[in-house]
Amino acid sequence: MTMKKLKKGDTVLVTAGKDKGKSGEIIKVLPKDATVIVKGINMYKRHMKPREEGGGGIIERERALSVAKVMLMVEGKAVRVGLTRSKDGVKRINKHTGKAL
Repeated sequence: MTMKKLKKGDTVLVTAGKDKGKSGEIIKVLPKDATVIVKGINMYKRHMKPREEGGGGIIERERALSVAKVMLMVEGKAVRVGLTRSKDGVKRINKHTGKAL
């Protein structure tokens, strides 16, 4: 899946892994690794030493998730995303209905 299909702020559904069935908003897209970071999904605990900026402790963070494990959600339903070229540039479309997203 190309990284143009998913953007920051999109709501996605997790289709594989320990958080299968959960949905959340994309916080960050990492095109070089073909991964996304989704708010509240794929959490892990990080043990941090105290630093000048703040105290240490056990901090929960989101870990990157492969784009192959997520689907874009539109109006509460997971959809397959395609790309079309037009005079305006590249647009995202719903593969099932053909409507622009």
